[in-house]
Amino acid sequence: MALYAIGDLHFGKAVDKPMDIFGPDWENHRERTIENWKNTVSEEDTVIVAGDISWAIDMDEAMPDLEDISALPGRKILVRGNHDYWWSAIGRLNKLFENMDFIQNNHFEYDGWAVCGSRGWLCPNDYYFGEKDERIYKREIHRLRLSIESALKKGHEDIIVATHYPPTNDKLEGSDFTRLYEKYGVKKVVYGHLHGKEAFKGALRGERNGVEYIFASCDYTGFMPVKIK
Repeated sequence: MALYAIGDLHFGKAVDKPMDIFGPDWENHRERTIENWKNTVSEEDTVIVAGDISWAIDMDEAMPDLEDISALPGRKILVRGNHDYWWSAIGRLNKLFENMDFIQNNHFEYDGWAVCGSRGWLCPNDYYFGEKDERIYKREIHRLRLSIESALKKGHEDIIVATHYPPTNDKLEGSDFTRLYEKYGVKKVVYGHLHGKEAFKGALRGERNGVEYIFASCDYTGFMPVKIK
């Protein structure tokens, strides 16, 4: 039994949104991702999906993508990305599939660990961070705190956090997210969102202040789920 992670599936079975407009690395990315998943993950494994799951706008459009993900091997634990406009009431989502769990102010267990998470948001930076960003940033910190505290109340000491957005800005400066992880003793943080070689340079990876950061955007991983435990 292993734990994997991948972010930014950007599926769009019911939506005309070809990803190869973002470069040749994205050609046939859906088929490649599905094949890699099937060749890597077993039914006994769990996969964290770090947001930007489907280009769908509503649940009717999203269902073909969610059904395809559900049909892949393993249990799935998902967080929302900035493009997941279809994401609806969390209670409804968590009743859709027996092998898919959706995180929002809650947590799920994996082999004695707690998997927590939130969408996250843009961190303060030198380029743009307006009043709207400040509000969303603080809201996402609050949601993430609720998720982590829900695990702590259950007695969990080993915590993995999944977000969509990176935990820092492009200068890799500390943020309220990184400070929250350090305060609560989070062991691992998985995230995605960043695409392209230039953006990859701003991805925090490895251990910092006792927290291991794992960057799992699918074009960075070669459209391959990466083993994190």
